[in-house]
Amino acid sequence: MTNHLFSLVRRTLPADPASRVFIETPEGRRYSYADLLERSAAYAAALKALGVRTGDRVAAQVDKSAEVIFLYLGAVRAGAVFLPLNTAYTGPEIAYFLSDAEAAVFVCDPVRAAALKPVAETAGVRALLTLDASGRGTMADAADRAPPGFADVARGPDDLAAILYTSGTTGRSKGAMLSHDNLASNALTLVDYWRFTADDVLIHALPVFHTHGLFVATNIVLATGGTMLFLPKLDAKLILSLMPRATAMMGVPTFYTRLLKEPGLTREATAHMRLFVSGSAPLLAETHREWSARTGHAILERYGMTETNMNTSNPYEGERIAGTVGFPLPDVALRVVDPETGAVLGADEVGMIEVKGPNVFKGYWRMPEKTAAEFKADGFFVTGDLGKVDARGYVHIVGRGKDLIISGGFNVYPKEIETEIDALPGVVESAVIGLPHADFGEGVTAVVVAGKDAPDEAAILGRLEGRLARYKLPKRILFADDLPRNAMGKVQKNVLRERFAHLYDA
Repeated sequence: MTNHLFSLVRRTLPADPASRVFIETPEGRRYSYADLLERSAAYAAALKALGVRTGDRVAAQVDKSAEVIFLYLGAVRAGAVFLPLNTAYTGPEIAYFLSDAEAAVFVCDPVRAAALKPVAETAGVRALLTLDASGRGTMADAADRAPPGFADVARGPDDLAAILYTSGTTGRSKGAMLSHDNLASNALTLVDYWRFTADDVLIHALPVFHTHGLFVATNIVLATGGTMLFLPKLDAKLILSLMPRATAMMGVPTFYTRLLKEPGLTREATAHMRLFVSGSAPLLAETHREWSARTGHAILERYGMTETNMNTSNPYEGERIAGTVGFPLPDVALRVVDPETGAVLGADEVGMIEVKGPNVFKGYWRMPEKTAAEFKADGFFVTGDLGKVDARGYVHIVGRGKDLIISGGFNVYPKEIETEIDALPGVVESAVIGLPHADFGEGVTAVVVAGKDAPDEAAILGRLEGRLARYKLPKRILFADDLPRNAMGKVQKNVLRERFAHLYDA
């Protein structure tokens, strides 16, 4: 048996791995496919030397660098389960993830190591190492010392390759278990659907703790032997300057709204590009239209989840319709059902979206009851997204049954924020909603019912700092005398969304 996911990389290696660039950084540092093989083997050997066994979890909360990709691949080659963590997570959040996943190794930024050491020790982590934005630290040092010639640990299609935590609407986050074939099969499907080849050069400005940047973008390049222009973060001017050398870009709506503010964004500037992909949050139709008018390119929107990778995509050839996420990908079955009865609905009828395919995860880490509740008897996964399929077969996402907010490409669940706000002195209750936002897709917004001596907007935001990751912090705190409720006493968030729908129009 081979290592199923890494064998995908081996199959597409150029004849001379040293001759082809895998990653290039803005500083001009180039890493070849020979470097990829050598460094990922070194990280795999270093992890084994640290006592990592097959199936152990390797957690990483580190800034983006080429070394993070080698660490990810090293964990895969060592037979471990990679657990990337958002760099915005606070100490209390990290404590939960390390404990719940029972991580064997935790790699963090050197600046945070002292503060997170007791957190890791309490969680039972056996080894804490460091890696900074330059790709240096004790983890890199351990890889430097590793002997050459690592033999990949055999892992099959159904063995776990990664766990990604996705917040729940109530309670703590859930760990989505992704197998080697969940990742490999989806990468191969997208390579074919989006026409990627070894000649492609991808502008990569996404974070690598998220399924979009780590698994969709990176794995597609790995599956073709292409090149990534590896940016630490969104930089509209830098992205625009790279387009004459690139062929494709993957981003969230924020990328496109920021680029549209650049006067240099023209048909000539984007002439060398063949594909612009947007996902992780809804793209406004206005953005879609303006981008097409300025560049002559139609942005390709797709639909995916942490639990499923990519499910649907607008066509590479054919009409890309704003406000839709295209068709189910090959090998992905999608249906829309009545949330109450489970009956399959017809064209243009809105209901719950369910999907099934090799891309769909294995379940939630150590949550068998939650896993069972989210899968139907015939294997379809209940996404929690409300949508419809129109007469032409295009899928439309019209809402989320669980009030999920997607802001800047990151999932935000209201309950976690409401719990923090409701605990503040003088707050009676709160409701957190997502409102249309041109830059972030949705802006996290809190509506608060204040009692005697309640804090004002600035005070509430100040109290939330350090308690929540920055992307979860509300962009505005609004105040109301009471919250709208239905006959059963449930807060009607749809009423609040309608009432404040134009808050961020300006």
